[in-house]
Amino acid sequence: MDDGSLSLDWSLVQSFLMVAETGSLSEAARQLGQSQPTIGRHIRALEAQLQTSLFDRHQRGFNLTVEGAALLPHAQSARDNMQALRLTAAGQESQMEGTVRVACSVFAAHHILPEIIADIRAVEPGIDVEIAPSDESENLLYREADIAVRMYRPTQLDIVARHIGDIPIGIFAAHRYLERTKAPIALENFFDHDVVGFDQGMLILNVMRELGVQAKPADFAVRCDNQSAYWELVRAGCGIGFAQVNVGRAEPKVAELDLELPLPPLPVWLAAPEAMRQVPRLSRVWDLLADGLSDYVRNAHRH
Repeated sequence: MDDGSLSLDWSLVQSFLMVAETGSLSEAARQLGQSQPTIGRHIRALEAQLQTSLFDRHQRGFNLTVEGAALLPHAQSARDNMQALRLTAAGQESQMEGTVRVACSVFAAHHILPEIIADIRAVEPGIDVEIAPSDESENLLYREADIAVRMYRPTQLDIVARHIGDIPIGIFAAHRYLERTKAPIALENFFDHDVVGFDQGMLILNVMRELGVQAKPADFAVRCDNQSAYWELVRAGCGIGFAQVNVGRAEPKVAELDLELPLPPLPVWLAAPEAMRQVPRLSRVWDLLADGLSDYVRNAHRH
């Protein structure tokens, strides 16, 4: 760098950050919505401007050079400042109309939110709602979503979070499965039956072990990490499974099993960036989501 007057194009810095964090041109291009050659040109242009090599190119991807590693914290700080600027500016919006993007799990998008969103649209037709179903955690501070419905307590700084309540979890099996099994179902012979479990996820295993039931992945006859697909497997008769009681009890194809297993409930949280909470349309959707989710949780405890 010759002097302090060097001006950098933010798009070049953004590409540098994404390649540094993913180690891949193709993944950086995917996340930024650009082509791989474009990201490659950005890196070469930034290296030319800075007159230094930022990456060592390897067959498996891109590794930061010593110079690139030294620049990374400054680029990350610049990104954080840029995001803070955008959030503060967006937080000054005063109109009720516009779009609100809500992040949630795939299961919540299928089974919890549709009726709540329909109610929101009925009372606020000027607000468009985008649903972002994913089992990854969208970064609210980077505006990947405006509001998130979470089944765990959010821990990010500068995030406002509200605990809505806890949904009981039940044990269910399809009538089809119950008709073909001959053995009684009890806690002591639970894994003598076909049980639907998670594949890579450890949640069910950890809960079972905490309750004194020693279990391992091979004990599950059918395994799937996508919770919506998981529930469809239980509905279809693939075996015994776990579900939110609202969902399980509303399904005529399944029966609830009382095994006196004290399953921990599922917490429901709302989260949003602190700087955005006062935007009128976000505040309105937040309140309506809170009302709808509170009703959903209350209904779970009425059975």
